[in-house]
Amino acid sequence: MTSIPPSQPQDQPEVVNTQNADLGDGVNRCPRCGSTDIQLRASTGMLICLFCRHEWSEQRAEGQLFDDGDLTQLQGTTLGSGAADIAADANAVVTLKCQGCGAEVVVNTAAAMSSRCHWCRHVLTINNQIANGAVPDAVLPFSLSHQDAVARITEFASKRRTFANRQFLKEFTPENVVGVYMPYMIVDGNVSGDVFGHGEIETRRYTRGSDENRKTYYDADVYQIHRHVDFTVDDLTIESSAERAMMDASVNTNNIINTILPFDTKNAVRWNANYLNGFSSEKRDQDVEHLRPALEHQLLSIARSQAAPSVSRYDRGVRWEAEKVDVHGTRWVSMYLPVWLYSYFQEEKNMVHYIAVNGRTGETMGSIPVAQGRLLAVSAAVGVAVEAAAIVILVVS
Repeated sequence: MTSIPPSQPQDQPEVVNTQNADLGDGVNRCPRCGSTDIQLRASTGMLICLFCRHEWSEQRAEGQLFDDGDLTQLQGTTLGSGAADIAADANAVVTLKCQGCGAEVVVNTAAAMSSRCHWCRHVLTINNQIANGAVPDAVLPFSLSHQDAVARITEFASKRRTFANRQFLKEFTPENVVGVYMPYMIVDGNVSGDVFGHGEIETRRYTRGSDENRKTYYDADVYQIHRHVDFTVDDLTIESSAERAMMDASVNTNNIINTILPFDTKNAVRWNANYLNGFSSEKRDQDVEHLRPALEHQLLSIARSQAAPSVSRYDRGVRWEAEKVDVHGTRWVSMYLPVWLYSYFQEEKNMVHYIAVNGRTGETMGSIPVAQGRLLAVSAAVGVAVEAAAIVILVVS
């Protein structure tokens, strides 16, 4: 199928400051007692002070970062400041000045978004947006506990024990599952799409020949088809980590992470680094321009699906031969989404297998190494059983 180059507005993106003005860089205190020892309580999706046990939540990002408005009026490119281009010279190492005692504390944003002051024990967190892709516009908190994730991963693997690699079963330790915030771009769009092709309507069906040479033919009217659709997309999810977007199935099973979509991104809250305490995270390393091809690929798929109901009369089917998409306007928000991730390295194939659990819905999918010998043996046994059953049926009849 031919893709006609899309018409993308050649404008300079408008960058909207989405930084949480209520948070300063450094010490973020409990609103009740002033403690900085704060964590996420996954069961409630709220922050909890580990000193006085007070619970609270950041404002929902929906309606706060942007004036949502009518997506059909969206024009040009609008970015949250957390989705702006990553500075080429940005450093992952950030130095914070402790507001409790004045000491300087180093945070390596490649591995963590918080650190404890070694003098006064205050917890310092990265809340100011820095130009290295580490601070998004919003975060969707975990709501599924570690215990629940372990149970789901155990159940998933148990159902596949029959064909699983024996070494995998021996080394399987679901308790090692890690909670990871994955970087995504959440995109709204105002789009037009066109698809071109041919459709067939059957007019006559007939047979020629006899016995083993008997063949069925049909006549059909062939029509040129062009469909134009206007549509909007709301909260389309696109990976913004090049490593996770790499779908080489001979090296890893990254595609597993896409199978646990969607996330309830409407419930995301404004960025607060305290939501990451106790969890791991990965940094965004892709800018908007890097992600446009992936966006346009998804938009073309949506355009085809939008056009499908209007071509149902072509009972012999439709062959789409060319397509194009015109993106009138987009809005990009950088967001962390919660994933429980279990990984297993299969040494003999030099391959990493993942079992992933959606940190909100509990949707679970994964890949486990297969024992090829057992799989072939069972397949052969099933084949023999089917053949024997067929022979019995023939004899009886």
